[in-house]
Parts: sequence; C-alpha cells; structure tokens
Amino acid sequence: MYFITSLQEIQDLNPFIIIGCGGGGEKFSNFEGVEAVGFIDDNIEKQGQKFCGHTVSGNLKELLETTDAKSVAIMLPIGAEGSALKYAVEAIDSGKNVVTSFRSLPLAQNESIFKFADSKGVVIKEISPRLDVIRKIFGTAPPMCTEVLPKLSYKHKTPVVFVGGTSQECGKRTTTRMLGQAAKEKGLNAVVISTDEMGFEQPVDMNFRAGSLSVMDVASAVIGSIKYMEELKQPDIIFVEGQSSITEMGNPHPRGLSTAILIGAMPDATVVCHRPNHPYREPRGIDYEVRAIEAVEPTSVVGLSVNLRNVKDKSELAKFEEKYGLPAVDVRNGGASRLLDVIIDYIGDLKK
Repeated sequence: MYFITSLQEIQDLNPFIIIGCGGGGEKFSNFEGVEAVGFIDDNIEKQGQKFCGHTVSGNLKELLETTDAKSVAIMLPIGAEGSALKYAVEAIDSGKNVVTSFRSLPLAQNESIFKFADSKGVVIKEISPRLDVIRKIFGTAPPMCTEVLPKLSYKHKTPVVFVGGTSQECGKRTTTRMLGQAAKEKGLNAVVISTDEMGFEQPVDMNFRAGSLSVMDVASAVIGSIKYMEELKQPDIIFVEGQSSITEMGNPHPRGLSTAILIGAMPDATVVCHRPNHPYREPRGIDYEVRAIEAVEPTSVVGLSVNLRNVKDKSELAKFEEKYGLPAVDVRNGGASRLLDVIIDYIGDLKK
C-alpha cells in the first residue's frame, strides 16, 4: 500500500528536503517530529529567501549532496505534476525516499515509478485525499481527486458584473443574458459568461457547468474564462452568471458553488435576482444575500432584478425599491436597459 496512514510513517523517513515553498510545504514541515534540512522552489523570486528557517534553493542535486536528507517531500500545487515527476525521479535515482501529495503527483497515475523505487531500494508514498473514508460513509466516491485546475492569480482589466440571486430558479440566467443584450444594443462590446450547462440562449459567449467542477476549481475556471475572453474579444464589459445563492436555506449544497463563482468573478458591481413567493425554494431574502455578497467580495450590489412570475400585482417593484434602497427592475419588461444604466453609472464613478 503506497498511502501514508500515520504520522509515524513520515517520521521514520526523516530527515527531509521539502520541495514547494507554499502552504503545502509549510504544513508538511510543521508535522510533529518532522525534520526539514532544506527547501526547494522553482520560483526564482523565492530562491535565496528564508522559508521556515531555511534558505530556499533551486537545486535539488546540490541539497542532496550537502545535507543528510534521507527523503524528499514533494508538496507542489496542482498543475505542477511535470515538475513533481522530475523531482521524484531525481530523488529516487539518488537513493532517496519520496513522499508526495495527491496534488503534486497522484501515484495511481504513475505506477511505473514504483518499479523504479524498488530497483533503487527506496520507497515512494503518497499523502492521499482519503477518498476511502468517503466511500466507507456513502458507498461511493470519486476514483481520484477531482481538484485538477491550476490556481490562477489574475485580475481582470475589464469591468465585471456578477449576477447573483437569493435562490435557485430566480432569474439569474435570464438577467445575465438580457443585460448582455442591452449592452450590445447600446453599442458596447459585451461578453456573457454562463456557468450553467443550459446557458446557451443568446447572447452568450461561453457556457460551462460550474457545478461539475470541484469547488476548489470553480474560482480558477471563472478567472480563466474571464482572462480568455479578455484576450479573445477585448470587451468593454463582462457579465458573469452566478448559481444558486450564498444564503438559501432549503438547499445548502450549492452555496459553496455560488460563493466560489463570486470569488472567481471578482466583480466591480453585482446584481441580485429575487423571485417573490417562490413555489419550491426557501430564500432567506434580499437583505441576507446582499450582506453575504458584500462580505465575501469587495463589490457593491447596485440593483435588483425581480422575477414577478409568482406575483399578481406587478406594481410591487416600487415597494422593493423603497424597502431596499436599490433600483428594482423586471428585466422581461424593459428593465434590463435601466439596470444597465445603473451599472454603467456606478462603474464610471469607480473609475473616477
């Protein structure tokens, strides 16, 4: 069995050279009883700097020759599998044991490395995601870690508008699409990103089901989509459709998804959709959602899109405006243009 199942197994492989001067490397070095004798990182800006009491190096061979390391711990992020494999091979070839994380180098996908380790008389083991525990509880689990996208660090140059809501099925997809249409009618080069597999009604420039991704990958997927569309279309404004709600009571499962989309969008302005008298959802309400959104991201909710499907008196919009102090529109009845004007005015003020 190549999974690490106890701290003792790690301690028995002391001392370590740790590869990866980030959260994983620091966490590994902080394990009780773990002895670190050096750190490696490919990032030139980190090399020569102090990390966990050691000077970061970029040369594994040099550390292997100048320390008494018995093992190498590879704690690199997802997306660095190539580097992780290179370091593992170099360490094993030098007669060192290897401990890797499932993020760095999932061993189930690299079985030939076991034969190489055996031929050198060393061991290679993985700190696993413990999906066996989930399988024991539920009777099923993913065959491997579903976190697969690299973590992007990118801030969009184009104004981004996030369209959130107080529940599922409250009008987010329609509002996002109609804001995009209103922007195009105004002569703006607008981009619409839908995070729903059903988001193919026009106008839409990209759609994918964010809910099919690991929640750890959702923000990267949104950031990457924005970056891609900026490079492809040089837009004037980008609209990002949210999913579910951060605060809905009855169905808590997608709330993390909604939060991750918001975080990935890093919006300049936000619209909150609401469906009064929702027949099968349990929204906490507009005030809860506005507070939650503005607490998670440094954005401002600038308007409301009210879905009047379950409202008999269509004059309710004025009451929403008065109660919440925000422009409230029905996008199906000409409200998208007014809401867009509010967004543009707000973004213009931000730029000033």
